[in-house]
Amino acid sequence: MLKSNVGWSIDKSSKKAGMEAAQKAMSNLTKAKVAFVYTSVDNNVEEVLEGVKETLGNVPVVGCTSSGGIIVPDGYITSNNGFVGVMVLSDSAMEVGVYGSAATGDARETGRKIAQEAMKNAGKTCAPAYFYMVASPKEEEDYLKGIEDVVGRIPMFGGSAADNTVEGKWEIYANDAVFSDGCAVAFFYTDKPVSNVYTGAYRETDNVGIITKVENKRKLVEINGIPALEQYAKWTGKKVENLKGGNLLTETILAPLGVKDRLGDLVAIRHPMAGNDDLSMNIGNNLAEKTAVIQMEGTVDELINSTTEALKDVKKSLPNGVGAYLLVHCGGRKLGIGDRIDEVAKRIKEEAGDTPFITIFTFGEYGSNNNDRNTCGGLMLSFTGLGK
Repeated sequence: MLKSNVGWSIDKSSKKAGMEAAQKAMSNLTKAKVAFVYTSVDNNVEEVLEGVKETLGNVPVVGCTSSGGIIVPDGYITSNNGFVGVMVLSDSAMEVGVYGSAATGDARETGRKIAQEAMKNAGKTCAPAYFYMVASPKEEEDYLKGIEDVVGRIPMFGGSAADNTVEGKWEIYANDAVFSDGCAVAFFYTDKPVSNVYTGAYRETDNVGIITKVENKRKLVEINGIPALEQYAKWTGKKVENLKGGNLLTETILAPLGVKDRLGDLVAIRHPMAGNDDLSMNIGNNLAEKTAVIQMEGTVDELINSTTEALKDVKKSLPNGVGAYLLVHCGGRKLGIGDRIDEVAKRIKEEAGDTPFITIFTFGEYGSNNNDRNTCGGLMLSFTGLGK
C-alpha cells in the first residue's frame, strides 16, 4: 500500500530546515522510496538538500523552488527565512528512478538522456507506469518530446521551477544535481493507479483569432494579421500602453489566452508575460502559426473555487483511495488570488481530508486530459492523486 507524509520548516538555518522537514515527513513511515522537496529561493538549496539527505539517507530526491510559499495540511507556509516542504512516499511494491540534467544545448536530446538514466536508476529497462517532470520555464515542450521518444506516451504530471519575481533565480534538484536551467524526472514503477486533473478552469470568450506570426516559438507577433498587443487590447478594452513590459503579466491573469486541442477536450492556457515595444507579446509556452487563439476570462472567486473542483475530480477518479496528492498550482494564479491564498489552503485541506498533500507554485504546469497527449501550459492547475 502506498503511504505518504509531509513535513515543513521555516527555520532560518537551511540545513536545519531540511532536516526538520524530512524528519516530519518520515513520521510513521518505514522505508522511503522518493522524496519531493520544495524550497524558497531565499533558502540555500544545497544546504537544504544536505539536511534532507542526512535524515533520509540515499533516498531519491527531486524538486524545485516554489514561488512565494507552499501549501501543506497545516496551511499556507511562507516566511522571511524561506520555507522547506518535503513529501515522502513509501510503498514496498514501488520503485522510483530519479535523474536530472542541466541544459546541454539540444533540449530534446537532453530529455532522451534524462529518461534513459532515470530508468537505469530505477533498475529497469522498460517505461514506467507514469512520471513526474520539473523543468526550467523555457524549453519544457522539447524536454518532454525527448522523454517521450524513449518511454512513449504515458501519463505525466508536474510543473516548472519558479522564483518570487520572475528573475530566473529558480533552482531544480535531482539527487546530487542542482541547476537553474534544465530538467528532472521521477519515473514510477508501480501497479497503483494515478489520476491527473489538468485544467485552467477559465471561461472561453467569443474573442478568437488566428495566429499569423510567431517568432522563436514563444513570441506572439501577430493575431489576425495585426500586432498581437493591439489585437489583445481591442478584445479586452485595455490600453496598449498599459500592456507594455511586465505589466502584461499581471494584466492578463484574469484574461489570458488559450489554445484548444484538436478534439476540443482541453484549452491549454498561454500566459502573456511581457509586452514589447513592437507590440508583440512574449508568451510562457510554445505557439504555432495558423492555429486559433482564444481570449479566456475568469474571476478571483473562480480561481479559488477551481482548486476544490479539481481536487474533487481527482478523488472521484480514484475510488479505491488516494495515498498522496501532489498539487501543482500556477504562481501567476496565486498572484491573482493575492491575500486570499489562505482560502485556497483551507479549501484544499477540507477536500483532501486526512490524505497527505503538498501544493507548490510554479511558472509552468504539465499534465494531460482525457488520455490525450501530455501538454505544457501556464496559469493552470495540474492536480495529481496517487492511488493507494
